Amino acid sequence: MPIVLNHISYTYQPGSPFASPALHDVSLTIRSGQFVGLIGHTGSGKSTLIQHCNGLLFPLSGQATVDGMPVLPKSKDLKEIRRKVGLVFQYPEHQLFEETVYKDIAFGPKNMGLQEDEIKSRVEHAIRFVGLEARILEQSPFDLSGGQKRRVAIAGVIAMDPDVLILDEPAAGLDPKGRAEILGQIKQYHEVRGGTVIIVSHSMEDIAKYATKALVLNEGEVYAYDSIANVFMMSSQLEGMGLAIPVTTKIMHEIANAGYDVDCRVFTPEDAVKQLLPLLKSHR
Repeated sequence: MPIVLNHISYTYQPGSPFASPALHDVSLTIRSGQFVGLIGHTGSGKSTLIQHCNGLLFPLSGQATVDGMPVLPKSKDLKEIRRKVGLVFQYPEHQLFEETVYKDIAFGPKNMGLQEDEIKSRVEHAIRFVGLEARILEQSPFDLSGGQKRRVAIAGVIAMDPDVLILDEPAAGLDPKGRAEILGQIKQYHEVRGGTVIIVSHSMEDIAKYATKALVLNEGEVYAYDSIANVFMMSSQLEGMGLAIPVTTKIMHEIANAGYDVDCRVFTPEDAVKQLLPLLKSHR
């Protein structure tokens, strides 16, 4: 189920003294089953772009389509598009509003018109999937910890079983353990569900570890959209935009610049160790 953005542009408060261009002539296709990492400096248009993918925003020019359906304000397909494309905002715990965790997770499936048995099944599956115990379903979401609230918000989107799952900084503010758990569960969801996942992140390490493609926005335009390896090879250009490449990749570049025969297309410590161990043994 592809998402196609065709020459879309968007400006906040157009025609006013406060007009703020956010996207300019963006064209790209996100194909079914991809895991895309969306990166860019603050104000590059990342959040604006993902909101065009399920009709929370509409382009001032150009067109967005989801599975061939145009994303238009009065489109009869808009409800179906929002069912197919689930969006989890940054700090999604702010989206919680119901009396109980169960009601919060069930809100989306209920609005889809599902039977109560199916809703219950989806809620129970979603809460297990995000690593929480079913006993919290009758608790108020406002009594949970910050990490638990985030998992509940993600579970609410997963319960709708979207074909595309989009998450804006899903691990922001979490400690390393919580970060790894949340991102690992998203990766598992991608593998099990087989759908499309798009994550927005400032962490190049997270993008390198979990995504298969990287989409780089700069000043509201697509700077690069390619494999992780090809994008992170542009280390100097990314750093020029204020984006830090993975520390592991930076170290490998320094080792290569020192004259050693290593592949700089390495993004995780585990892959670096595989390369460096034989190198160390050969220099003993």
